[in-house]
Amino acid sequence: MSPQGVLGVAVIGTGKMGADHVRRLHHVISGARVTAVVDVDGERSKALADTLDGCTAYTEAAVALAAEDVDAVLIASPGPAHEAALLEALGRDLPILCEKPLTPDAASALRVLEAEQRLGHRRLQVGFMRRYDAEYVKLKQLLDGGELGRALMMHHRHRNPSMPSWFTTEMLISDSVVHEMDVTRWLLDQEITAVTVLKPTPSSLAPEGMSDPQLVLFETESGALVDVEIFGHCGYGYQVWAEAVCERGVVGIGDEHGPRLSADGRWGGRVTPDYIERFEDAYDRQVRAWVDATRRGEVTGPSAWDGYAAAAVCEAGVRAQREGRRVGVDLIERPDFYR
Repeated sequence: MSPQGVLGVAVIGTGKMGADHVRRLHHVISGARVTAVVDVDGERSKALADTLDGCTAYTEAAVALAAEDVDAVLIASPGPAHEAALLEALGRDLPILCEKPLTPDAASALRVLEAEQRLGHRRLQVGFMRRYDAEYVKLKQLLDGGELGRALMMHHRHRNPSMPSWFTTEMLISDSVVHEMDVTRWLLDQEITAVTVLKPTPSSLAPEGMSDPQLVLFETESGALVDVEIFGHCGYGYQVWAEAVCERGVVGIGDEHGPRLSADGRWGGRVTPDYIERFEDAYDRQVRAWVDATRRGEVTGPSAWDGYAAAAVCEAGVRAQREGRRVGVDLIERPDFYR
C-alpha cells in the first residue's frame, strides 16, 4: 500500500464486468487505484491500461500479483479461471474480491476454502452484490427484526432481455439463479437443502436447444419453500423481484425503479436494460466496502463458505434440471473458521 494508504488493485479479467470495476475503482471509489489489469487478450488489457496513469497490462495473473504495486486483487474473469487466480492470490496472502461464482463446482471451491484456512485468517470476499442493494438490505432488516414472524415462503423473479450466444441451459442455474441461491441463504440465514427444476414449453425467443424460462424450487433447512422464475430471454428489459411470505405479513421488493408516469390515458415507467444499470449502486457499495475493509486490515461481506455453498446448490440445481427430479444438496459441515 502506498504511503498515503491508497490500495493498489490488480483487476483480473477486462470484459464487461472487469472493465466496469476498473471504471468504478478509478472514478467512483476513493482509497484505491488500479495498478494492474490482466487478460489473456493482451491487446485488450493494454488498451485499458493505457487509459489509466500508473497501470500495467499483463496476460498472466501470477506475474501481475507478484508486482510490488499490487496490494489486493479483484477477480472478474470467467468462472473456470477463478481457482488458479484465487490460489495464487491466497498463496501471496493478498486480499481478494472475487466475482461470482467463486469457482464453477463444489470440489474446486473446497480447495479454495482449504487454502484460505491454511492462512489462519480470512482474505476472500465473494461478489454477491445483491447483499449491498438498498432494497435487499431493507428486506433483510425487516426479516431479521422478527415483527413479521418466520418466513414460510419466498418468491423470486429474475428476467433478462436476452443472454449471450454462448449461454447454455445449465448456465441459467450456475450463472443466473446462483444469485437467488445466495440471497435466499442470506435473507433467511439458513442453508438450502434440496432443489427441483420445472421446465415449461420454451419461449420462441429462446435459442435453439435452450430450455427457457424455468421454475426453480428450493427447500431450506427450516422447511421454507422458495421459488425462482428465471427467464433469460424475456425481450423487454432486466427485472429482479423478491417477496417473502411470513407468518404475520408479506414484504416484497423490486416492483418499481425510477418515476412512474401517468399521462395521455396511460401509465408506466422504465425497465432497466441490464444488470449493471439495475445494480450499479449495489456494485459501488460492495467495492467501496471491500476497499474500506481491506485498508483497515479486515475482511467483511460474503465469505468463501458462501461461495462454496452456492456452488454446491448450483450442482444440485443442474442435476435437477438435467434429471427432472428433486436433488438434495451435498454440503460439508460448516467449519468453525467460517462461523
